[in-house]
Order: sequence, then C-alpha cells, then structure tokens
Amino acid sequence: MAAIDINRRHSLGLDTAKERAEQLAKDLEHKLGITWRWEGNDIRFDAKSGAAKGVTGVVAVSGSDVRVAIDLPFLLKAMKGSISSKVEDKLDKLVV
Repeated sequence: MAAIDINRRHSLGLDTAKERAEQLAKDLEHKLGITWRWEGNDIRFDAKSGAAKGVTGVVAVSGSDVRVAIDLPFLLKAMKGSISSKVEDKLDKLVV
C-alpha cells in the first residue's frame, strides 16, 4: 500500500487531464530529478538520486479523476504529512 494516496475528481476530459499530469511530471523531473514514463493512462515515476531518492509512484489519469499514489523510502516517511500536503496542493491546481 502506498504511503500517500490522493484522489481528485475533475471535469477536464481525459486528454486535458493527461496533458496537465505530464506537465506536473516534467516539473518534478526538473525540480527533483525524478524519471517518469507513460504506461497507458498512468505516469510511473521514481527517483534514483537527489532529495527524492527512493521515491516511487504513479499518477493514474482517467476521464473523471486523477489519483496519485506515492511510496516513500524510510528516511522520507517522517515527512509524509508535509509531502502529502504539497502533493494535494499540486493536484488541486492540476484539476482546476
């Protein structure tokens, strides 16, 4: 089970939601050094180095909602609340 699991409904349509999810992934790639790839309607991501080292997860996009599930390494679990809050803020902006 993911350490962080957040779901938001949207009315953007699948294509727009996927475009916004990809922009989020590109932003995180730039800021945190994550690597990501599309698998169907899901963006799979992980960080092999940097501040987010050991983080893995998925952004699952559908025509009606976006779900973010993140597994945190042991050293980042103490920051779960802060990380979750930041993810919620980003996700809320994504689905507007």
